[in-house]
Parts: sequence; structure tokens; C-alpha cells
Amino acid sequence: MLGKLAKYLRFMGYDTYYPDGNMSDDEILALAQKENRIILTRDKELARRGNAYFVQSDEYRAQLRDVIEHFHLNAGRMLSRCSVCNAVLVRVPKEEVRGKVPEYVYEHTEEFYMCPSCKRIYWYGTHTQKIAEFINMLTGEANED
Repeated sequence: MLGKLAKYLRFMGYDTYYPDGNMSDDEILALAQKENRIILTRDKELARRGNAYFVQSDEYRAQLRDVIEHFHLNAGRMLSRCSVCNAVLVRVPKEEVRGKVPEYVYEHTEEFYMCPSCKRIYWYGTHTQKIAEFINMLTGEANED
């Protein structure tokens, strides 16, 4: 229900665990307590049971704005986590990504980051620029209130 929200929180640099569909509410609550996490949920029952915040909207942009405003989040660590698995990205030498990224990207980009867990490669380009602009627009609006 909140997969896209989790992805954007990771883009912002926040440690965001997204459980698979096989975890029970009790398991989610136990993990959140053990790891000192706040549960973001669209499940009203789950929200009542633990350290949780009920996300009202079912649209990810509204969800993200709501969470940014409620928790006073900022984009200070933008693009420092893997959007897929949540691991902290590590800067890697350019030579290490040769043949693993499009040739044009390799030729025109100097900084590359890799997820040590899933090996996904990241770089700053037009896609990441659009994500950053979107998040900065939301955090800017959220901080003006």
C-alpha cells in the first residue's frame, strides 16, 4: 500500500523498511519496537496498536507531503540509500561501472554509487534531478507552513 512512499523516503535518505506481504501485524509491531521504528500505515487497526502514523491518502504524492509535514523531514541526505533494498550507497571508482551502465552515461558522468547489497548502480542524471526537484518542491512547500 505504501511502496512508492517507501521508495521516495529512501530517495530522501531515510532508513525505510518495507515489509513483504507475508508479515503479520504482530511481526511488524515487534520489528518496529525492536528497531525503534515508526510504522507508516494505511491500516487503521495497525495504526491504533503501536508506534504508528496513519497515512490518509492512497496517492503517493499526497502521502509523501503528509509524512514530510508531520515528521518535519528534509532532503539533507538525498539519494544516499538504495531505493530498492534500503542499503546505504557507496561511492565506487568510475572504472568499476564500465560496461554496467550505458556508454553515454559512463562517458559523461564522473560520480557513481553502488548498493553493496543488491549491486544496483546510481548516478546523478536527469532522472535523479527530476526526483530531487520533486522532493525539494515538497519539502519547500512543507517548510513554508
